[in-house]
Amino acid sequence: MKIKGVVFDFNGTLFFDTHLHNQAWDTFLKKHALRLDNEEKNQKIHGKNNEEILRNVFSDHLSIEEIKKLSIEKEDIYQSLCLENEMVLAPGAEEFINFLGLRNIPFTIATASDLYNLEFYFKYLDLGRYFELSKIVYSNGKIKSKPNPEIFLKAMEILQIEPRETLIFEDSTSGIKAAKNSNAGKIIIVKSTDEEYEEWNYDIIKSFEEVNTSLF
Repeated sequence: MKIKGVVFDFNGTLFFDTHLHNQAWDTFLKKHALRLDNEEKNQKIHGKNNEEILRNVFSDHLSIEEIKKLSIEKEDIYQSLCLENEMVLAPGAEEFINFLGLRNIPFTIATASDLYNLEFYFKYLDLGRYFELSKIVYSNGKIKSKPNPEIFLKAMEILQIEPRETLIFEDSTSGIKAAKNSNAGKIIIVKSTDEEYEEWNYDIIKSFEEVNTSLF
């Protein structure tokens, strides 16, 4: 069956910013006398929403207000780092998105980022050229965190396509598990860091120029 729609993860997939998130978390955690190594970041942070991350790192008893305050504190650090660097979409992403548009293939983003960061991306990456904010699935405090597939299933509903007709692009372990749990017809791993993916039998790309467009 041909692929009829595409769902992109964002951080580390459409925007190669994992190193900036890691740096921001290091700075944030140091302020709170905490530290995570890279393996712990993969387990507790990457692909997960801030509520789950902060409960994992601090306490499961954090209030919603405490989570909101800590989340903004960390994201302000992250956004400052982004602005100190060139902000561009992943290699080949714009060309691939334009290809999808020309073929009338629906696409959207399903991201663990919250609205605070999403609005930042729309401003500084000009995402409005390609995406409608109302059709993006993000961490709104109601959607279960990856590896639960809910975020991808909601994106498929928005695109009005079946899981078997969907191509998902992901980079994090929890995100790949969520994509698998959604029964997506095709999963492609985007390798934006030095992480290895030996356990997965999926195509791996470093640029969207590598995507086989005969899938569509």
